[in-house]
Amino acid sequence: MQASKRITKKSASNLAFSFILLPREKRNAMSILYAFCREVDDIADDEQTPSAARKEKLDSWRADIKAVLEEKPVDNQVCAELATIIRKYNLPAGLLMEIISGVEMDVFKNRYSTFDELETYCFKVASAVGLLSLEIFGYSDPKSKDYAIALGKALQLTNILRDVAEDAKRNRVYFPETILNQAGCPVSDILLLKYSPEFAAAAKLLYEYALRFYTCARATLPDVDKNNLIAAEFMADVYWQLLKKIQKVNFNVFDRDKIRLNFVEKLKLLTRTFLSFNLGIYRSKYGAN
Repeated sequence: MQASKRITKKSASNLAFSFILLPREKRNAMSILYAFCREVDDIADDEQTPSAARKEKLDSWRADIKAVLEEKPVDNQVCAELATIIRKYNLPAGLLMEIISGVEMDVFKNRYSTFDELETYCFKVASAVGLLSLEIFGYSDPKSKDYAIALGKALQLTNILRDVAEDAKRNRVYFPETILNQAGCPVSDILLLKYSPEFAAAAKLLYEYALRFYTCARATLPDVDKNNLIAAEFMADVYWQLLKKIQKVNFNVFDRDKIRLNFVEKLKLLTRTFLSFNLGIYRSKYGAN
């Protein structure tokens, strides 16, 4: 079994689940892209390893990608598999480097002053993945790139709202200082996993940014490319449901298990997406508050 398939098979991620909707060739390509993202992300999350050593590992990935672009052999099996889809789908290497750069931010940066800073991070770790996925899915209308960028940011902001407690335990606070200040929420509330009206107000402000990106993605999805983007639309539906669950508990993610969709909920969404696409009656449901 390919290294990338082993990594994807071990994962219970929503992204990997969405690959079911793809033809085999594209499903295999997305498994390779996912494995790359998983591997570099795990480097950032390995807090037992010093920051300098984690940077060296990320630099090694950069070097390996440059090597395969020059058709040189590499020992990194996932990167060797990545080389096959870089060539097949003409994947922009710059976007792969953006992902590594975003992951590197997690190694050295744990606070964000403004939403613009956070949006840059979201582009690197999520929108860049969306743009690479777009090359694999296939598209005709350049507006599909705007869709991928907006949807990536929406999904990442949903992750941030869901994982705020988990991130705080790593001393990471993605809520921008400007938003915390506007809501009157001290960063210590997040680090102490303290739910308060001020935190709820800050979370609602971040939720409103996410809502705008979902709405933007829905508005910019070209009809001509909709069928190719079935997996992306499934992801949008899954994360939209996650966001609504978070909103339903007034953003209190501290006093409960991690908010997620269970298998049955995801299967229902998957079935609805598959059938509605094949019957030609699919309508985006996300971004409608």
